[in-house]
Amino acid sequence: MESWLHSRTSPLALLVFQMHFMLLFSRQGKLRLQKWFIAIGEREKKKIIREMTQSVLARQTKTCNFMDWKDLKIVYKRYASLYICCGMEDQDNELLTIEIMHRYVELLDKYFGNVCELDIIFNFEKAYFILDEFLMGGEVQETSKLSVSKCIEESDLMQETMEEYMSKPAF
Repeated sequence: MESWLHSRTSPLALLVFQMHFMLLFSRQGKLRLQKWFIAIGEREKKKIIREMTQSVLARQTKTCNFMDWKDLKIVYKRYASLYICCGMEDQDNELLTIEIMHRYVELLDKYFGNVCELDIIFNFEKAYFILDEFLMGGEVQETSKLSVSKCIEESDLMQETMEEYMSKPAF
């Protein structure tokens, strides 16, 4: 049975969803990717990152993946050696956030082929590009894996073409 997230006319596409931030960090607390969807100062960002990594890493593995923090709801999930952590409004749907995080991991898996932490470390610009094709301004822009994958392939092709063009001598 196909999940509602995988269909073209999914409820995911119809919902207005405002995420404040998405963080990817390792089990050691090393930040690997951060995306902020609200305007906030660098000092406050660092404080939030520190508190989120400490809070999430301190939780037991069998505990719920949702927690309240200040006026936000925090949703996180562990994938192998990485945690994905999202901050969202209190009234937003936690399960929808888990689906969004999972879709991002599926997109990374499709691009990198069984994505791992090193893929994100050494190809962080692609990880950000994939995230930007999927989420924009904290809202889901495209739910179709095929559409996002096609955009990524076209971008890679354009980049290769530009590199070829730039490597040829101009006479």
